[in-house]
Amino acid sequence: MFEAAGLMVYYENMLALNNVGLAAEEGSIIGVFGSNSAGKSTLMYVLSGIILDIQKKEQMKGGERITLFGSITLDGEEITSLKAHERAARGIILCPERRRIFGESSVIENLRIGSYLAPWKEQKRNIEYVFSIFPRLKDHVDRQGGFLSGGEQQMLAIGRALMAKPKILLLDEPLLGLSPVYQKIVIDSVREIRAATGITIIIAEQYARPVIPVISRGYIIENGSAILEGTKEDLMNNPDVKSAYFGV
Repeated sequence: MFEAAGLMVYYENMLALNNVGLAAEEGSIIGVFGSNSAGKSTLMYVLSGIILDIQKKEQMKGGERITLFGSITLDGEEITSLKAHERAARGIILCPERRRIFGESSVIENLRIGSYLAPWKEQKRNIEYVFSIFPRLKDHVDRQGGFLSGGEQQMLAIGRALMAKPKILLLDEPLLGLSPVYQKIVIDSVREIRAATGITIIIAEQYARPVIPVISRGYIIENGSAILEGTKEDLMNNPDVKSAYFGV
């Protein structure tokens, strides 16, 4: 079980997250939905521990003051104070917004970077697994990441995250800027990854329509606050959710 409770984040005096909680059972797919600037990426930074790195960098350069409250647990263990690399070692892996692949490195190099600590045999198996999910990447194995299409770059970003053998996979805006065809490929891959590996997947996304059918439970965030939560059936049958996210 991966749980967060009472999460609050202040950027100087601006409240970015306001008492947000989340619970993800092992093997579940959780959706976090909200408009731009709702607090989704901040939540993903907090869950992954990257917010602690950002906080430290800001302190060192005398920049924006970031204040954090709340708790995060993984299988009953308190991990709130663990840094991003320590959480990654426990299997909490973030696939960030806007892909952020290494554009000058090839597809295969990007994948190897994702599992640079893994033994060679395991790394090879992981690469084969990524290619089985995203066969299009295998066709461009030596191409620089910067020359891939947006959809292919998103496949590569997810593949790189999978190379780290996640226990909790955090996907931040994976559908951003993608065509409906590539959106379907990404969502189908999420289904396949969960079915094949049993890992827990948390998706933060503005485009709820293609994501809600695959989730176990969802949260709606507005202005940093979780205003609604429920099963996918609860959300799909809620008239306010339909109006805001389905246009009906």
